[in-house]
Amino acid sequence: MHRTQILLEPEQYAELTAIAGREHRSLSDLVREMLRLQLESRRKRGLAAAAEALLADYRDDPELTAFTALDADDVHAQG
Repeated sequence: MHRTQILLEPEQYAELTAIAGREHRSLSDLVREMLRLQLESRRKRGLAAAAEALLADYRDDPELTAFTALDADDVHAQG
């Protein structure tokens, strides 16, 4: 783990310490969990945005859709 220091608004600190107290957790543990959840959410939004940006290409580009006719067929690799 890395140690870091942040400045919180008084209202943020009060709310966070109240939550931590109710949940019998340290403030550090609570903040780490909140950061983990927020980072996970941002990653998912980033992936969704990237997929949305590529959707038109995957739907309309003939080079990418050339094999969609095979989608309903059972195709098995033979070796």
